[in-house]
Amino acid sequence: MGKEIIKYKNIASVISVVFLLLAIPTFWSYGYYILLRWIITASALFLIWISYSLKNKSWLILMAIVALLFNPIAPIYLDKGNWVVIDFIVAVIFLASIFKLKANSVVINNL
Repeated sequence: MGKEIIKYKNIASVISVVFLLLAIPTFWSYGYYILLRWIITASALFLIWISYSLKNKSWLILMAIVALLFNPIAPIYLDKGNWVVIDFIVAVIFLASIFKLKANSVVINNL
């Protein structure tokens, strides 16, 4: 089961990267950005759970910040220029999680 969770983590991260990079152009309707908030928050919460299971505090804190920033329930409103930078940085963070947030075989069996 543990290896499947790591696979799902990678899938969630790739989906997040794609949605974040697609959000950078300014031609999307507001509905896309609402969907983006839900997707990124869900992915961040999933990675928080994995980080907690792996006892990786740095990734847990980083993903908690991402989840709070993209929170669709109590949204943070910034101008488009700020969001472009944030979307790019968070896309890089999710991309890095594919390669950096890993577990050894003992931990994978305990997930």
